[in-house]
Order: sequence, then C-alpha cells, then structure tokens
Amino acid sequence: MTATRFPKVFSAGRIGNVRLKNRTIVAPMTRTSATVDGRATPIMVDYYAEFARNDWGLIIAEATYIDKQYSQGYNNQPGIADDAHRDAWRPVIEACHRAGTPIFLQLIHAGAVNQGNHWIKGSIAPSSVQPKGQQIDRYGGEGPFQVPREITRDEIRQSAANFAAAAKRAADAGFDGIEVHGANGYLLDQFLTTYTNLRGDEYGGAIENRVRFHTEVMKAVRDAVPAQVPVGVRISQTKVNDLTYVWPGGVNDANIVFPALQRTGIDFIHVSAHLGCTPVFDSGMSLAALAKRATGMTIIANGKLNDPVLAEAALTNGDGDFCAIGKGALADPAWPVKIRQGATPIPFDPAMTSPLA
Repeated sequence: MTATRFPKVFSAGRIGNVRLKNRTIVAPMTRTSATVDGRATPIMVDYYAEFARNDWGLIIAEATYIDKQYSQGYNNQPGIADDAHRDAWRPVIEACHRAGTPIFLQLIHAGAVNQGNHWIKGSIAPSSVQPKGQQIDRYGGEGPFQVPREITRDEIRQSAANFAAAAKRAADAGFDGIEVHGANGYLLDQFLTTYTNLRGDEYGGAIENRVRFHTEVMKAVRDAVPAQVPVGVRISQTKVNDLTYVWPGGVNDANIVFPALQRTGIDFIHVSAHLGCTPVFDSGMSLAALAKRATGMTIIANGKLNDPVLAEAALTNGDGDFCAIGKGALADPAWPVKIRQGATPIPFDPAMTSPLA
C-alpha cells in the first residue's frame, strides 16, 4: 500500500459539513448522456456509481443547466430546471450514497457558448460579442458560435433567481453540495472577461463591476439551500474556447475576485487551471494559492493533478485543500485504489472524451 507515499492526498477532510474520506475529487466533466429533455439516465447512474465504489473522496457531477430558456449548452446535457429533472437525478445520488461517497452538483448557464439546441432560439451574454473559436464537434457542434444578444438587467436578476431555484431542487433531490460553474467561458465567466463584457453599467468596466454577477448568483444560491449544504464556485482564467486568456489585472484582480466571493458566505472555491498549479502573473504562486492566500477558504485545486506526485505537492505547498481530477478519473475510475496499491492507472486517451453511449 502506498497511501503513506501520499499522506496528504489520502488524509480525510471536510468541505463545510460534508466529510471526505480523502482529498481526491472527481472533477465535473460534461458527458452529454442525458435524455433529449435533460433527465438523468441509467447510463449516468452506472457512470457515477463506478467512481463512488472506487474510493474517491467526493464526486462533482457534470455541468447541469438551470432553466429552459438559454442556459443549456449542449444537446443531451442534464438539467435541474424542473421537478422531473430533480427526480431523475435521485437514482444517481442514491447509488453514490450506497457506496459511501458524497456527490455535489455543478450548475451552469452556458451564455454565449452554446450550440446545437440553441442555434435557432439564440443566446444571451453580457454583450453582443461572438465567442472566439468554433463550436465543439464532440458535443455535436459545428462552425462558429452564434452572436449572442446582450442580457438585460431584468434577465440578470432572473438568471440569479434561476440558479437559486435550481440549487434548491438539487438540495431537495439529495445532493450533498452545490457548485456554481463560474469558469471556463460560460455565462458568469463571460461577465468577468474583458473582451466579452463591454457593458457600461454596474456590471461592466472595472473588475469590481465585472465580478458583480458572480457575487449576486452566489448570494442567491447560498440563501436558497440549507446551511448544512456546502456551496461553492468554480473559477478559471482560460475558457473552453480560449486557452490563453489571463486576468489583465493579475494579482490585483485575484485580490478583488476571491475576497468578493468569500463575502457571499460560500464554503469553497474550485480553481481550475489549464496548466495546473503553475505560478501566474509573475507572482511565484498558482491561481489556487492566490485564492487561498486572499481568503483562507477551502480551496479545490484542479489541473494536471492526475499525477499523484503533483497532487501531493499541490496539497503540501498550499495550492489547495483538495484535488479535483478530470482526465485521470475519466481514464481510470479506480485511480485512488490503484494509487493506494502502487499500481499504474490507465493512461488518458483523448477518445475517452467522447460522449457516453
């Protein structure tokens, strides 16, 4: 057994009131295996139950849309927009709980970065700016993204309310915690990003304004669910359609964004980084470490941590309190078991990113 090689990775911890047997977390990964109308399926029960049986500390379920207007990003993406969606998730939750593993749900509004199902209906975003790049072919997209319509103030308020209502449904279904997807180029991150947010009102311009939508959503979600249900947010610089963007204000932006999120009363921040826990802004610190320094909150680090040596180092060096693992989990759901045993997990193959069949 090699748990002693990675004592931080395999130590117990807590996120809010939820106890984790170790510091490994299955990162949320879009699998587009729900029904056409967004209900979780038996395939999804089996998919999540396999992680739950294999000694992960926590599962964060894939990005799940919050309303039936504009939030869905991909065909066959799961939803939590109505009671039928809520009830369809229950077998997934029950399967994970039977295996003794907690499961959180990630909530998403795709904003301008949607495709397929919304091509005719349109999309909304902070400003009417066409997203960079092309739609994602593995999720059924083709060609450039459509040009979104600028979201109105009333729609901003309604979107925050929709996040809150979706969070309440998720808690009612039995999810152990809630994560809001505030990263990777989706709607919340579009507000944070300078070139997709050209607004001249209180939601645009300075970083204090561009983070406002994040904070309004997080306050609404925190207020919507019981205090014992942990609530957090995922943050990144890069996007699914832009792997090079960095916050223009550097450390100053980090020192504004992270404390602003902390003041909403949430329990954790999940920091996703395309290049892992590497230093940013010439600060000598990773973005996750900057979040920890700025807030003292529970931080989940994400990015290239499928190597247990890097995961252990991230936890030891203060880059985070937990490690969310995506590609490594997708490649081998038994990753924690094999690392404990000193075995080599199955390596990641890009073909594994194809939607579930």
